Amino acid sequence: MGSDHTPADDIVYDLVSIQYHALKSGYTYGKYLEDAEGHDDVLAFIRMCQQEDAQRAVTCHQLLAQLTKDGGIG
Repeated sequence: MGSDHTPADDIVYDLVSIQYHALKSGYTYGKYLEDAEGHDDVLAFIRMCQQEDAQRAVTCHQLLAQLTKDGGIG
């Protein structure tokens, strides 16, 4: 039995997964920031992580757009 599964499927799945987790974590940072109130060093670290995840999601979006432009991978 043949498979239509290709390495391109894997890379799209991988990028979508990375993007999903980066976006999902964005919702939890609010709670982390609340918990860290009064600890400026911890707040700065959490904000840095939040910004990195936001940028990661944007980069995944851009890469997915490039990979899937014109209806195909490549």
